[in-house]
Amino acid sequence: MDSFSTLIRTASHEQHVEAETSTFMSDMLGGRLGVDAYARYTEQLWFVYEALESGTDRLAADPVAGPFIRPELMRLAPLERDLEHLRGPNWRASLSALPATRAYADRVRECAERWPGGYVAHHYTRYLGDLSGGQIIRDKAERTWGFAKKGPGVRFYVFDGIANPAAFKREYRELLDGLRADDLEQQRVVAECKKAFALNTAVFRALGEEFPLSA
Repeated sequence: MDSFSTLIRTASHEQHVEAETSTFMSDMLGGRLGVDAYARYTEQLWFVYEALESGTDRLAADPVAGPFIRPELMRLAPLERDLEHLRGPNWRASLSALPATRAYADRVRECAERWPGGYVAHHYTRYLGDLSGGQIIRDKAERTWGFAKKGPGVRFYVFDGIANPAAFKREYRELLDGLRADDLEQQRVVAECKKAFALNTAVFRALGEEFPLSA
């Protein structure tokens, strides 16, 4: 029988591919959009991570979500440094969430407050994605817009506290396999993973509408 981490990975594979191959992401990473599109995308990430990380003090004590609350994963501080670099010192004044981003952040916050298993689903889709595909985004951003390597503008993708990402991901998957959940709860968590990818894809779609490639 497949482990829970394998179950999650295979069940959400289709949604994962759809999110990764969105038109906006392809255009942005292909260098066909300006740095403003990247900055706008980074702004949207801020709302999602604010929802993910604002309740971590409380969640750290939760038997289900607690083991996943790791300080070396936290992204809000580096995100804010990136936004300051991209938008200037008054970046908060112009910060605005797309409706799709608001829906995504609201769902994350709802899980954080009411359903630890659902929170873990969102935690998994975001942080493991940042450690994996996020490194491709960092590399492309550095080359496309001339950011210093692992410097301001791409700090979000730099995990200083994780020396060995492959070992960390293995350990994370072991935590998933040890998740306290019966079969029904596991199915609910897998469904929430799929929902997380769908919410993320909706944000990409909205960004694509805001930054269409001129014909």
